[in-house]
Amino acid sequence: MSTMQIDRLLDTVVKHGASDLHLTVGRPPTIRLHGHLQNLKTKVIDSDDMVGLMKAITPERNQQELQEEGGSDFGFAYGEAARFRVSVFRQRGDLAIVCRQIPRKLLTFEQIGLPEICRDLIRRPRGMFLVTGPTGSGKTTSLATMIDYINMTMDRHIVTMEDPIEYYHYHKKSIVNQRAIHDDVPSFAEALRRVLRMDPDVILVGEMRDLETIEAAVRAAETGHLVFGTLHTTGAAKTIDRIVDAFPVTQQNQIRVQLSTALICILSQVLLTRVDVPGMVAGYEFLMVTPAIANLIREGKSFRIDSAIQTGKKFGMQLLDDHLWTLYSAGKISAEEMIDKSKNPVDLTDKIHRMGRTVGRVEWDQQDELPRE
Repeated sequence: MSTMQIDRLLDTVVKHGASDLHLTVGRPPTIRLHGHLQNLKTKVIDSDDMVGLMKAITPERNQQELQEEGGSDFGFAYGEAARFRVSVFRQRGDLAIVCRQIPRKLLTFEQIGLPEICRDLIRRPRGMFLVTGPTGSGKTTSLATMIDYINMTMDRHIVTMEDPIEYYHYHKKSIVNQRAIHDDVPSFAEALRRVLRMDPDVILVGEMRDLETIEAAVRAAETGHLVFGTLHTTGAAKTIDRIVDAFPVTQQNQIRVQLSTALICILSQVLLTRVDVPGMVAGYEFLMVTPAIANLIREGKSFRIDSAIQTGKKFGMQLLDDHLWTLYSAGKISAEEMIDKSKNPVDLTDKIHRMGRTVGRVEWDQQDELPRE
């Protein structure tokens, strides 16, 4: 395959609005469209094709990293049409590539259905706003929307640290400086160490991976900056546990106290395939740190957070499963999709049964009794 071919494949991704392109030996190029994988009607890729495809898009530095580490990630602009985040790696002695298309257009709060209250919270001068969820759940998009809102409505110095940079922000009312990990600065921890000298108002930490990064982010939130961060956790309570567990036992009380004062809110999200129209819709869990919730965090009672979210509906809080149920009731997602992405699948399955409906797999189990021993 020549570079011509990689261009044709990327054109297809852009034309169909697919989220990802998968290239691996022994299978035709495959795109992910609205959450589902579809093979393209071209030949099956062989080892030589993969080497050609890799060389066509991978910068020198990343080819070297691929040699040494067995994998590399980078971002690249595909002309004016789109930007891609690329992961190239070795598997079974061959190469494989995944290109994730990064939407060019910054979306509004309404378009992605972000809870309204987020607008008010991001006007706060200090504190930590966490966006969490599994990979590919739209965290980057939600953050880009919030950063863009600040950029348009307030005069702030915004510094982002990303790996790689996905959405490009241009200076509007704010100044936006975006630092790419590896290219502009070696690591998140190093970027955070330097950032406080840059007179920032708003700091975006692409990923809070390790203890050092988490510590620095919390410290920045305490010292009068608005800090956005992401973690790969599902649900608000789990996010707090994950942060606390990153610390040695001797420091865990201390971090609980810091979190209880520094944390503004946690937005936890999943991305769901729609059944009413082609496309995806986000399901959200939203926790706002009220004095009552700050107490639970301080006392290490994160197991009581879910019920506190339920009683906090008047503050705009909601549990993920409640939002999934709303989307299901509105006919936007299937029962199966709701169950798959939920935190308590058993409870939701019961709820469906009480309405006299059934869920795909369960239905089958009930009809075909298992053969008796």
